[in-house]
Amino acid sequence: MFASIRKSLTRAQQFATLLIVNSGKTYLATPEINRYVYNVSVQENPVLVKCREETRALPNAVMQISPEQGQLFRVLLALLGAKKTLEIGVFTGYSSTVTALALPGDGKIVACDVSDEYTRMARRYWEEAGVAHKIDLCLGPAAETLRRLNQEGHPESFDFAFIDADKLNYDVYYELTLPLMRPGGLIVFDNMLRRGKVLDEHSTDPEIRVLRALNEKLGKDTRVLVSLLAIADGVTLAWKKP
Repeated sequence: MFASIRKSLTRAQQFATLLIVNSGKTYLATPEINRYVYNVSVQENPVLVKCREETRALPNAVMQISPEQGQLFRVLLALLGAKKTLEIGVFTGYSSTVTALALPGDGKIVACDVSDEYTRMARRYWEEAGVAHKIDLCLGPAAETLRRLNQEGHPESFDFAFIDADKLNYDVYYELTLPLMRPGGLIVFDNMLRRGKVLDEHSTDPEIRVLRALNEKLGKDTRVLVSLLAIADGVTLAWKKP
């Protein structure tokens, strides 16, 4: 029996690593390195593998975080002892499912997105993973939700936040999210390298200009301690100082 289980796990793992190679998020490391990282460190729930498989067929599949990022989230959430989290940009639900699975039974996520189509898919995976009761989905502009949270008694109450939505509003989201974080809370940003395009200081792309400015701002912001990690498409950790 155990031999058959190991065999099935190996096949699932091989399929999962194939998805990683084709995910579009491997450009900062070789496919072989990404496969090795997955094999030795990522503990991916089968529901998450299914979510990645279905999402891979969508035109915007590259918007989904990688399994390595999800594993990083699990470690960060454990270190924080997180119970209340915020997500700006849900897409098909991979990151919120990772987070919800890592939270305790009474943990909560406030999840912001504008797409009813994509979040319907996310809801299916929340239900399948048994975490739907932990997630409060707010459909509509995230800035409005964040302002409401700030006005309704939520400042300094969130342990963890993940920002992965429209890049032009990243700085807006940051300034609205920071007051919501408890001292010692952590904000995580995705796509902060934009496939290396942030290196072009002459770029006229408004998204690149916003991200370049935010990277420079975060590096000098005395309210937070920052680390920009060269994984996936660039992940920034901003820890709110006490």
